[in-house]
Amino acid sequence: MAKFVVEFEYNVDRAGRESLHPAHAENLYRLAEKGVLLLGGPLVGENSGLLVYEVASREELQRLLDEEPYVKGGVVAEIRVREWAPGKGSWIAALNRSETVPAGKETH
Repeated sequence: MAKFVVEFEYNVDRAGRESLHPAHAENLYRLAEKGVLLLGGPLVGENSGLLVYEVASREELQRLLDEEPYVKGGVVAEIRVREWAPGKGSWIAALNRSETVPAGKETH
């Protein structure tokens, strides 16, 4: 599975996105429940948001982005997509530990 960092730059302020926000949030919650959206949220002090997806391919990601309510609603001015290969950090260490410890055998 590939990980992608996606930045949405908006062409309207938050108030201009308000009517689409419920559908946008529902979409992100659904993708998070499926394990596709790993992280997402606004960039502080910017008119943009950052999302991290884990999908099988760039094509699959594009299908998800094409169905994103903010994109369909025309409030995204630019989308930047970068494939990401995280390898270091406390989150990675925690993931590696959880993959090597058998279920029910966690240490505290």
